[in-house]
Amino acid sequence: MLFADAGLSTSQISTLFAIWSVVSFAFEVPSGALADAWSRRGLYAIGELLTAAGYALWLIWPAFPGFALGFVLWGLGGALASGSLEALVYDQVGDDYAKIMGRAGTIGILATLAATLLAAPLLSVGGYRLVGIASIAMVTLGGLLALRLPANRASAVDRTGEEADDHSTGSYRELLTSGLRESVRDKSTLLAVTIAALLPGFTALDEYLPLLARDMGAPTVGVPVIYGLVALAMAAGSALAGRRIASMPLIVAGSAVLIAAGALIPHLTGMIPIAAAFGLLQYAMVRAETRLQESITGPARSTVLSVSGFGAEVFAVLLYAGFGLPVPLTLLFALAAIPLLLTAALEIARRG
Repeated sequence: MLFADAGLSTSQISTLFAIWSVVSFAFEVPSGALADAWSRRGLYAIGELLTAAGYALWLIWPAFPGFALGFVLWGLGGALASGSLEALVYDQVGDDYAKIMGRAGTIGILATLAATLLAAPLLSVGGYRLVGIASIAMVTLGGLLALRLPANRASAVDRTGEEADDHSTGSYRELLTSGLRESVRDKSTLLAVTIAALLPGFTALDEYLPLLARDMGAPTVGVPVIYGLVALAMAAGSALAGRRIASMPLIVAGSAVLIAAGALIPHLTGMIPIAAAFGLLQYAMVRAETRLQESITGPARSTVLSVSGFGAEVFAVLLYAGFGLPVPLTLLFALAAIPLLLTAALEIARRG
């Protein structure tokens, strides 16, 4: 809405999203290696500050060039942060990773839901400027708080007994090469990387949930309530990620069945199984990332995670392209169950 109200056309807005995607793709894996070679917490903090700077540019220069530069900074900031925090947390908590990240995910989802509900009154009081300032403040605070995280446990103390930074040994090029090789070192690892990329990619479907809810009969004013139901289901799935509630193939296949069934119900009640499917997807996403973390043995942890993140971005773009086809939205959601079932099949193949 900010871009449209600033006078941008639909094609210009699409161009902005394309710029964002290209920058994210280009820097995803190289930034992962930089996190391994330098500092994971430092790079995450810089990434958040760059994102905040991008938001600030939108307020300072509300025209196409300013929006474009803001998206460049946001894409770069997102790439720098991707994989850095996850690797740093895993180095600290190890076997408790799924439980810790699951709880953090729950808090994040609920905070996003609260921010969505607060956006309307903020917009009515102070317009886009107040919403933008609040966004800049929160992202900046997150980046600064990251600097308070402890150093990498594996290298927290050097040989002299003094605290070291959270980087791994090796040059940037060595760590980049090591991470890329480890991502494909054997069938099991390659499948773990692929599954950890596919599952987050499916969450791109949530962009179309408001449209789906309206197609199913929800009034426009009721769409946020429907979206809140999905958010609560995802928060529950994230909270349960520290426990093994069922096998991964069953969880993923179950989410596929629920999405297809919900989309084909010609009534608003179809959103209930769809919400449950997103809860299962959130659970599976945390579990898949945890398993990938456990499979990494070399020093290039952030690089491997960034390879998975790159795959998730690519798959999300493919989903967006598919949803651009001239097919009813309910049918497109039902068809999304097919790649989900194939992901469940990959889970079975990895176990075999």
